[in-house]
Amino acid sequence: MAEPILKRERVRDYLLELIETHPPGAPIPAERVLCAQLSVSRPTLRSAVDELVNTGLLIRQHGRGTFVAPAKITQELVSADRAMTVPQAGGAWTSRVLEHARIPAGARVGRRLRVSPAAEITYIARLRLVDGAPMAIEYLHVPVAVAPGLTVADMESGNFYDRLADHGVHVSDAVQSIEPTVTNDAESELLGVPVFAPALLFERLTNDTTGRPVEYVHSLYRGDRYRIVSKLSLAPSAPTPGARTGHHPGIPPGDLSSGQVRSATTGDVQ
Repeated sequence: MAEPILKRERVRDYLLELIETHPPGAPIPAERVLCAQLSVSRPTLRSAVDELVNTGLLIRQHGRGTFVAPAKITQELVSADRAMTVPQAGGAWTSRVLEHARIPAGARVGRRLRVSPAAEITYIARLRLVDGAPMAIEYLHVPVAVAPGLTVADMESGNFYDRLADHGVHVSDAVQSIEPTVTNDAESELLGVPVFAPALLFERLTNDTTGRPVEYVHSLYRGDRYRIVSKLSLAPSAPTPGARTGHHPGIPPGDLSSGQVRSATTGDVQ
């Protein structure tokens, strides 16, 4: 691979920090300025900008520059009792670590993990395989203070949360978002798919039993081999105190008079 995974990730995180801290329509700095700030080549920077344009987070305007796109509509996928059952996906899942390093958290990741931007985190990029075939790429960020002894072997053997438990960290809950995206050159090579192949982008923030964030991860799953399946209960039920109003993905607002859908969701390998 032409550029280290970590360098691409740091460029992507820097651009996402700009997007998240600036209003829609705000310009991002020119390519030459960003290249100088980040000490990267123009092809590396352009690849990251292209990815964020393709996923709708940035907008290019010919002759004017690149701007922060309008915010996406967000819909929570949560059952009426605020809990979901997530069965194990099919197939034999294995992991291969692509990169493992200790690095400063940076502004964006630090804000999610509620640590200083200078705080040290363990960064892991790993390829997830199902029955030996590449299925997903995961980029994990774990504060060193949470699990100082986390090793490559931990990331390639067994369940990651079991490995955290071995370090005395017991996970309790997580918030996860899912949205469509496309693969770039490097991701396509790792996953064995064409460039700009459809994919699913997952972002997850996991807390332990004390409410402390212990893991921030974003993952890219193949769109041709992985899908999300929900089982929905549409029967009227008593409103849940404090539950947010909205709609379940795929069911337009107003189609159900109760406005609430109970659901259980799982991943399905095709």
